Amino acid sequence: MAGFALGNSPATGKDWPQFRGPERDGKSTETGIIKSWEQQPPELLWMGEGMGNGYAGVAVVGERIYTTGDFKDGQGVVAINAKDGKVLWSTVLTEGVPKHGFEGSRCTPTVLGKYLWVTTSNGMIACLGTDGKVVWKKSFDKEWGGRMMTGWGYAESVLVDGQAAICTPGGPEAMMVALDKDSGKELWKCKVPEYGKNGKPGAGYGSAVISMAAGVKQYVQMTGHGVIGVRAADGKFLWGYDRTVNDVANITMPVIAGDQVFSSTAYGAGAGLVKLEPDGDGVKAQEVYFLKPDVLQNHHGGMVLVDGYIYCGHKQNGGEPRCFDLKTGKSMWESAKAPGKGSAAVTYVDGHLIFRYQNGLVALVEANPQEFRLKGTFMAKFQERESWAYPVVSGGRLYLREQDKLMCYQL
Repeated sequence: MAGFALGNSPATGKDWPQFRGPERDGKSTETGIIKSWEQQPPELLWMGEGMGNGYAGVAVVGERIYTTGDFKDGQGVVAINAKDGKVLWSTVLTEGVPKHGFEGSRCTPTVLGKYLWVTTSNGMIACLGTDGKVVWKKSFDKEWGGRMMTGWGYAESVLVDGQAAICTPGGPEAMMVALDKDSGKELWKCKVPEYGKNGKPGAGYGSAVISMAAGVKQYVQMTGHGVIGVRAADGKFLWGYDRTVNDVANITMPVIAGDQVFSSTAYGAGAGLVKLEPDGDGVKAQEVYFLKPDVLQNHHGGMVLVDGYIYCGHKQNGGEPRCFDLKTGKSMWESAKAPGKGSAAVTYVDGHLIFRYQNGLVALVEANPQEFRLKGTFMAKFQERESWAYPVVSGGRLYLREQDKLMCYQL
């Protein structure tokens, strides 16, 4: 399990209540989608505006959509009517628009019941009601001496697990922190000891996932120095793996597969699989294999595990489709010519993968480990900057966030 238990929420199987879906694995359980776009590409149902500027994805619960964006007076949260794309409310959280290189929001809200949790790109975690009222908020810098590995701003989407809201300030004494989701009270903080030389101190640009590996519930996160495992019960650092990280930007979330964790970053880093095993009262990570960067480096479009195979885009600022056998690291197929330009954000639904490219092109690829099968493409109706927001599937619809606009397609 990678995300929060849906039994704690009124969310349905068609909802997409947090970053990368119900289980934080980039996979939708919906069926009945159009299986070929060559003759019948998805129809645009509506295009809404008022999202603010940013690269954040959307969360969809019931008839509401939530996202984050930059507005004239600061960065905040927006609620949208899923029927027509009209803005229902917006709440600004920061004083002024955060400045950090690539301006714009990054965080997808995490929605549970009548509340949602977000982080801002200048390092704030906040809880709001689904009516837009702020319940509590805290500063990564003031509370925990937070820092990023490099200067592009926080990009984390909060993990809500039971009573805990998990975030990664990146501070020297508090790499990861668990807060009471209702009050913001600190439950624990985790200091990460030195375990390798690669990467840089501070938080990375990814979001945490849950693993039950080696019989220990733990939060797995890609940080500035590498992938780490932190015990959920008390915040104890369990293990670290730094071979698949770089010193520019570690972005892609690790893939959880039973007792194994697969990770990859770009900037010449590569990819690797580790197996987690009991080690006294802790856990140790044993490398199973490592893939050199010319074989696989995933920049920031994410990776999806389907039936034992990893599907993703390859290359820095690239999205060449790739398929790997998770168990062995063997390349099953590769397409040297990407359908679109730039990096590709990937989402799985109904036996297929939706690749959304940086230049606005969206491609449908069959999730078939035997061969690469492109099932059609279309250009998004609106494209302004880098189309980095992950594609979202909910209620038979495909949502594409593009800066201030949100497009809804019939899938």
